Amino acid sequence: MTEVISVRFRGGSKTYYFDPHGLTIEAGQYVIVETARGVECGEVVRAAHELPNTGFTREVKPVLRLADGMDIRRMRQN
Repeated sequence: MTEVISVRFRGGSKTYYFDPHGLTIEAGQYVIVETARGVECGEVVRAAHELPNTGFTREVKPVLRLADGMDIRRMRQN
């Protein structure tokens, strides 16, 4: 089993899984993560939960940090 959080990015309906990396993260918070398009800010739509290891086709990337007010303002402006 792998512990993950579900994150949604602005304008999208699909959620992506990230490793909370030991952080306590709740639904509704914003996090900074590394994606294929670079570092992005996304909203946590589901707090930490367990998934079977067989459900992943790629490595689950870790959450870099919780987003601060500046990160959230920048995301909304873009």
